[in-house]
Amino acid sequence: MRVSGLSTIVVDVPLPKQIRSAIHTIKSATCVLVTVETDEGISGEGMAFTINGARIRSVEALIQDLEPMILGRDPHDTAAIWQEMWDALNFVGQKGIPIIGMSAVDTALWDIVGKAAGKPLHKLFGAARDSVPAYASGGLWMSLSIDELQQEAREFIAQGHHAMKIRVGKGNVASHVERVAAVRDVIGPNIKLMADGNQSLTAKEAIRLGRELERFDLTWFEEPVPCWDFEGHAAVRAALDTPLASGETEYTRYGMRQMIEAKACDILMPDLERIGGYTEFRRSAALAAAFDIPVTPHLFTEYSLCMAGSLPNCFIVEHMPWFAPIYTETVEIAEGEIAIPDRPGHGFSFNPDAVDRFRM
Repeated sequence: MRVSGLSTIVVDVPLPKQIRSAIHTIKSATCVLVTVETDEGISGEGMAFTINGARIRSVEALIQDLEPMILGRDPHDTAAIWQEMWDALNFVGQKGIPIIGMSAVDTALWDIVGKAAGKPLHKLFGAARDSVPAYASGGLWMSLSIDELQQEAREFIAQGHHAMKIRVGKGNVASHVERVAAVRDVIGPNIKLMADGNQSLTAKEAIRLGRELERFDLTWFEEPVPCWDFEGHAAVRAALDTPLASGETEYTRYGMRQMIEAKACDILMPDLERIGGYTEFRRSAALAAAFDIPVTPHLFTEYSLCMAGSLPNCFIVEHMPWFAPIYTETVEIAEGEIAIPDRPGHGFSFNPDAVDRFRM
């Protein structure tokens, strides 16, 4: 089997309504859909995305630039291909768009490997579980009123969620405490609740807010300070009893290693397109496991399920519905868990009608 081609399509998937975190206003998820073809008729799919279409054409161009490196290659040679892409991108940088492009290609190659074997990827990687707990991440934004927050929390529970995440950030501490209290009041003590600061706070601000939020028994306090501020992460982590989660903005195992060495968080959150695809995700999770650090994938629910299904130290996944409209298959929540797909490959395929509808 040999790779015979790579193609890309850009789609812009609008959100049901504009949302706001502490640092972003988000109207749409804009994706580069990647398809890698082989001479045996088996194709693999991957994707990369940006919010509101920012720099999406640069991401697409980088992915297309990698095509000559995989043409004629056996898609099973994922480790060799990953290393060659990594080496080739040294001059333009081994963070940012280069890694995002690599990740989409690596994901598509692994999809081919699974399909060729007729096995779901989590089984090929070595299955750890057949289902995984999930938390609702598609709501509880800062753009909502308290009444709207409570209504969304009720809806998440009705959908079968046993965990959910609220956004917090800069501004009046009392107002954020009030919002978290309102959600906790609705969901009760047995539903897990996380809070995401979206990198918006200084270490001192994060400690002050984190201490006020401790009474609500948060599962974690996420990215309270800028991603590059490892010292700030470590200070917040040391000051709070609530576990600190971070790492979604780090690139490859080297970024994960820096966070571990800095004692910057209790929970690592690899992001599939920033970490370097499945090849590097598995390495990063193994590194975390060596330090008994749990991991939870950031975004990309559909593609991350095979990671959750094969990594013993992955304890929960983020259920983000942004990308659901582009897939033929759906993610179902039941009693707070998502079943790991038993379909070959990563288990999800682009819906041609949706691709046509959202195509830019």
